[in-house]
Amino acid sequence: MSTTVMHPTVPGKTPVIVLPGRQFDHIFFSAMAWLMLATVFFGFAATYYLAGVFRAPLPALIIHLHGAAFSCWILLLVTQTSLVSAGRTDIHRRLGIAGFFLACLMVILGVLAATNALVRNTGPGGLDAKAFYIIPLTDMLIFATLVFFAFRARSNSASHKRLIFLATVALMIAAIARWPIWSHRDPLKATLVSYIFILLLVGYDFWSTRKLHRATIWASAFLIVVQQIRIPIAHTAAWHAFATWAQTVGR
Repeated sequence: MSTTVMHPTVPGKTPVIVLPGRQFDHIFFSAMAWLMLATVFFGFAATYYLAGVFRAPLPALIIHLHGAAFSCWILLLVTQTSLVSAGRTDIHRRLGIAGFFLACLMVILGVLAATNALVRNTGPGGLDAKAFYIIPLTDMLIFATLVFFAFRARSNSASHKRLIFLATVALMIAAIARWPIWSHRDPLKATLVSYIFILLLVGYDFWSTRKLHRATIWASAFLIVVQQIRIPIAHTAAWHAFATWAQTVGR
């Protein structure tokens, strides 16, 4: 629980309560960036990071490029939060431009990697490949949307950092689904586990300012709604037809 500071006032009057405020933002978001790095490493250690990275036995070159770009994003997130903590916002802003272009590249590579998996007819968690195809595509939709608004809100530090954080949460499912603690990859279970990051942000908002930040509200709602409606959509005839078309084009 957070603590408040009671400043002395004139006798008989209500004391002034100073809330913790946002002075701990750099600690919270730095910790979250490192937690995300650990989450990704734990999920992909056996098949990628400890398997030689570019020498890892992945099924296609596009998967290697996809893995490299997404790894760079997580490392950039750690770097950016560390720069803010160190007071080097000048470097942070310059790297932010590069980060925006990296995000654009990640969306392209994410769609190509998902289509490659569709062509190879691979779909975990009891989903067929065509139904599973909606998961990485909608993750890219969420990520692209939130990064776009984060870039627009870069002059508003509180909104910017929350949007970047929640955009990255959308990328956590693939890593969580590959944690060795599971008996098989289950994207639905991994999605629910990824919401722990959202709960941590909600808890921090309430602790630091006694209210939810506007960016936390709408970005979390957008992420959750898209992720919860995609599985029913994946089993419709319309989506099956679209995935069949994408599979044909991908070949």
